Amino acid sequence: MTTIKEKTIRLIDELKATCQSFGMGNDGNEYKIITQVFLYKFLNDKFGYELKQSASPVSDKIRSAENWSAAYRDLSETERNLLLMFISPDVPRLMPEHLIDNLWNQSAKGDFDFIFDSTMLDIAHRNIDIFSTQTTARTKIPLFEKLTDFVTDSEQRAPFARALVDKLVNFSFEEAFAQSYDFFASIFEYLIKDYNTAGGGKYAEYYTPHAIATIMARLLVGDDPDLHDITCYDPSAGTGTLLMALAHQIGEDRSTIFAQDISQRSNKMLKLNLLLNGLVSSLDHAVQGDTLVSPYHKSENGTSWRQFDFVVSNPPFKMDFSDTRDRIAAQGTRFWGGVPRVPPKKKESMAIYTCFIQHVINSIKPGGKGAIVIPTGFITAKTGIEKKILKEIVDRQIVWGVVSMPSNVFANTGTNVSVLFFDKSHSSDKVILVDASKLGEDYKEDGIQKHRLTDSDIEKIVSIFRGGIAEDGFSVNVSYDEIREKGYSLSAGQYFDIKIEYVDITAEKFNKCMAEYRSTLSAMFAESHRLEKEIMSELKAMKFNK
Repeated sequence: MTTIKEKTIRLIDELKATCQSFGMGNDGNEYKIITQVFLYKFLNDKFGYELKQSASPVSDKIRSAENWSAAYRDLSETERNLLLMFISPDVPRLMPEHLIDNLWNQSAKGDFDFIFDSTMLDIAHRNIDIFSTQTTARTKIPLFEKLTDFVTDSEQRAPFARALVDKLVNFSFEEAFAQSYDFFASIFEYLIKDYNTAGGGKYAEYYTPHAIATIMARLLVGDDPDLHDITCYDPSAGTGTLLMALAHQIGEDRSTIFAQDISQRSNKMLKLNLLLNGLVSSLDHAVQGDTLVSPYHKSENGTSWRQFDFVVSNPPFKMDFSDTRDRIAAQGTRFWGGVPRVPPKKKESMAIYTCFIQHVINSIKPGGKGAIVIPTGFITAKTGIEKKILKEIVDRQIVWGVVSMPSNVFANTGTNVSVLFFDKSHSSDKVILVDASKLGEDYKEDGIQKHRLTDSDIEKIVSIFRGGIAEDGFSVNVSYDEIREKGYSLSAGQYFDIKIEYVDITAEKFNKCMAEYRSTLSAMFAESHRLEKEIMSELKAMKFNK
């Protein structure tokens, strides 16, 4: 029997194939089409599901109907309004003309592209007060936009819209609604995997693997069942992977999400992620704009940046932000460690992540916690802004720990990464440093070699970190004084004991080993001399030919 996950993945593949058939495979606008049509189908089915679950006296007509959308269409206006009063605020209010069945019934019309786009725009307009995100200038970004204009050939727009609707009518999400985060996290990852790359935007769009997001959330939140009204913030939110993991660990109904990212693409995907995970109330806090230049989320008096219970970030490490560098540097209170200068020859090497580290620290409220993904080289920095930041977080005793990750665990960067954790509760006088660089397993996806952490790896990292456990060659629990003595290094390896293993060996075995070493070295020297002669001979021949 085909599972709902398999059916959903097949739907995504079919939508992508439709785009391919109409000349938009890998087109810059393909992600808008795929994510918007997917979301439209999700909300259509969610709306029907909520109508059936409603406590309204009218809902019996929906539950008992063979076709719920037809039954909804047949209600009187009074009955319909009564029914809408009882359904969850987590779904937009849809009229009968908005439903997929209605689109399907009109799909043979010659102007179906106009009908399709008009339906999307009307849904967005009627629900814009709740179901929209915004920019730092408070411009509302609606739920949906016109799609068929992306087809260059106007004669193909109606067939394109028709082909999209064809893929939706024989599929239902209803079976998935009880599965929540565990289902939609993997579906969302599959949905956006072709579009969420660093090349598509300026800041975030650096996809955080689900395993890393899980580790960060579990370490920051723990297992406290009594958390309520918790605020979570990501200043480089991307598609929201870190925030979704946090909200799930806390409880979606007990947390509010705050996010900012400069990328339009990321904002659209973040909106989808929030809706899939039932975090509609956080849509208004998902802002598009440059966090470093103009952080949107301010304190109640509006004079300083807002602080949160949990702050997470996976920022870009290096990029050219020379256009805004002076505006950022003018905010000396925010960027107390400094702002990277503009290199004269390689502007793209500006270490922008150092600005995000400072912003993350500023944004954690007293008693709160945070975590940020950083290049591993940062934790042993000896000079510059990096060293100033290291000294600050150690001297203020707000660094909680570091987990150094395996190479290539982030699919879109070859940089070795670590996760730096902060704790402003000052509840411990020790720092836990974990070297997880040797964990994980290799696997292939789409013919590309990748690396990932396993479930057992995640459990090991979480248990070691939470317990502050020292394990030979894997973790250490060190004092702030020890860190200062090591030049403020946060690398676990620099604190490991050096152990020399002594092995008894007979004189005969020793002499045999030494003879083998001499033989190997002689062979290597002979080979190097041979290669040297060949190279010299080729060089002479080249010179003679000239």
